[in-house]
This record gives sequence, structure tokens and C-alpha cells, in this order.
Amino acid sequence: MPAPQTGPVDAWQLADIPDQAGRTVLVTGTTVGGLGHHTALELARRGARVVLAGRRPERLAATARTITGEVPEAELEQLVVDLADLSSVRRAAAEAAGLGPIDVLVNNAGVMAPSYHRTADGLESQMATNHFGPFLLTGLLLPQLTASAAATVVTVSSLMHRVARSAPLGDPLQQRGRYSRWPVYGQSKLANLLFTHELDRRCRRAELPVRALAAHPGFAGTHLVVNGWFGRNSGGLASILDAGVRAVSQPATAGAWPLLMAATADLPGGTYCGPGGPGEVRGAPRVVGSSRLSHDEVAQRRLWELSEETTGLRYP
Repeated sequence: MPAPQTGPVDAWQLADIPDQAGRTVLVTGTTVGGLGHHTALELARRGARVVLAGRRPERLAATARTITGEVPEAELEQLVVDLADLSSVRRAAAEAAGLGPIDVLVNNAGVMAPSYHRTADGLESQMATNHFGPFLLTGLLLPQLTASAAATVVTVSSLMHRVARSAPLGDPLQQRGRYSRWPVYGQSKLANLLFTHELDRRCRRAELPVRALAAHPGFAGTHLVVNGWFGRNSGGLASILDAGVRAVSQPATAGAWPLLMAATADLPGGTYCGPGGPGEVRGAPRVVGSSRLSHDEVAQRRLWELSEETTGLRYP
């Protein structure tokens, strides 16, 4: 497989994405109009076999139709997975075993600030969807990632990781204190970075050919905010909020650029990509920094061990 490469990382643009023919990329959270959709589209445009992964078959089919409308020759697969349900993740990984080696895994799917809810596994829904599900999926797919000989795992974080005052290291089956949706969202996005650094370190230690990187989209005009608040993206107040978000944000197409940079550029493991404009809310992507807490190696290790206990999977 061709190794990912790009031009200078301080001047990255879509044109720097190399030919992806012969490569398999699995992207979670690919609803039409979102970051995953635009990430999948650009990689399919460059010849990758793209696996669209998401909860609802009808949404996967809609995304596939939209992509083939622009790229008729696109090679697409569909994988049903609900990252909030660990049994669904296990079933999806078993089905994905038939795909063969996987060159890139983009852990993009997530939820933002929904009302308090516990999943079938007893986990708070944001931590389940944004961290524990991706942790388990990545581990179950690790043999296929290793088989590619030069794999990349990209996990999508957020500027909101900076609001987290502590790492989410308590018992995930117990709620301590009053639930506050935005601080918990920030912790789940911090978890994405802690996971990325620990995964990359463990793969290097085990001498596995897998790099782990992270990316964030800045303030991108997707349906994530309104879905979190209303459970839908249109109708009444949901439509008003959605229109307001889109009016002050950059397009989702641009929000996908840091994800594409992380997935295809020749960057070291542990790199974090985000928009290069003021405050990292918009602009061409570049390598960016993250909070000091995200670099806490003790927190990284403890979250990993907690995630292994929670999912029942130890790796690498």
C-alpha cells in the first residue's frame, strides 16, 4: 500500500491528499452533511474503498447515494454499528473482519450535550458513544489495522476538551453529583485525546505499524449541536437553532479538512490537527496544541485501564 504523504504541514490543502487507490478507510458517523460524510467523500474521490459506518441503514444508504452522485465510481461498503451499545460494536467488528486489512480508521461519530441517559451497558451516553465505543471498536479492528503494515487511527476531539477540569476516571457506571451536559461533553472530548496518546505509545511499544492521531473541526456547521439538544435536526426550535449555528460557523466541508489532514498526511503519532484561523474555530488545517491535561501520562494510562475494564477488551 502507498504510504500517506503530503506537502508542508503549515500549508496543507485538499490537493495534498495523495492517491488512495488500494487503501481501505473506515469512517464512523457518516450522516449526509456531516464531517464523516465529507471525509468519506474526499477519500472516495481519490480512489479509496470507504466503509461507511453508522447506526441506521437508511442513513448509510443515503450517504452512499450522495457520494456516488458525485463520484460514480466510488467503492463503498456499509457497516451498521451503534457505538453507544458495546454489543453492537462487537457485532460490527465481527462483520468488518471480512474487509481484510484496514489502512485508516476515522473515529468520527459522536454525540454532543444530550439529556442525561444511561445506555444498555449502564454507561452515560456521551462517554459511551464518544469514548468507550470507539475504544472497543479500535481494539477489535487492531489486527486488521496491523495487517495493513502502515495504518492510521484518527479520533475526532473538539475545542471543548479544554473545558474539562479533570479526566473522566471515576466509575463509569455511577453518576456522581448533578449531571451537567457540557462539562461531560468536554470530558468525553478530553478522553479522545488521552486515548490517542496512549494508543500511539502502546503501539510503538509493541512495535505495531499503527499511528494514532487526533483532529478537531473547529466550529463547523453540522447538526451535532441541535441533535444533542432536541434529538432531531429540524422542526420548530430545532430548525431555528440549526440555522443559527450554520450562520456563525464554517461549512462542514471545511470542518472535515483537519480530519483529512490527520488521515493522509505524513505526520508522527500523537499529532493533533485543527483549523489554523484565530481561536482554531475556522481556517485551513495545521498542527495545533491541546490542553496540558490531555498530555498527562498518568491520566492517559488510568483511562486506558478503566476502558479495558469497562469494555472487557485488553489490547494491544
